[in-house]
Amino acid sequence: MGSAVEYLRGSWEELRDVRFEIAAMPAHDRADGIPLWRADPAAQRVTLYRVPIERLLPKGHDDASHRRMAVESAVFHAAAEYVGREPWELGPDGRDH
Repeated sequence: MGSAVEYLRGSWEELRDVRFEIAAMPAHDRADGIPLWRADPAAQRVTLYRVPIERLLPKGHDDASHRRMAVESAVFHAAAEYVGREPWELGPDGRDH
């Protein structure tokens, strides 16, 4: 998670002071299911929920490499929600630096 967060903080000023945290589970379910993250601009915080992210991995893709990819994907999706963009816009080809 650290390298994805550092990349995003270095590329997007809106994310420089955002605190990225990992929690085991969300405090409650949403009507549309269990969330994988929570973006809270008022508190300048993004919380990723480890258990749902890992449990949604398909069988055979639950090794360390796939878990890392799932967490990094969640980081990009949560950060995109935080800044009001699409996840692919946060990558190196999605923005003019």
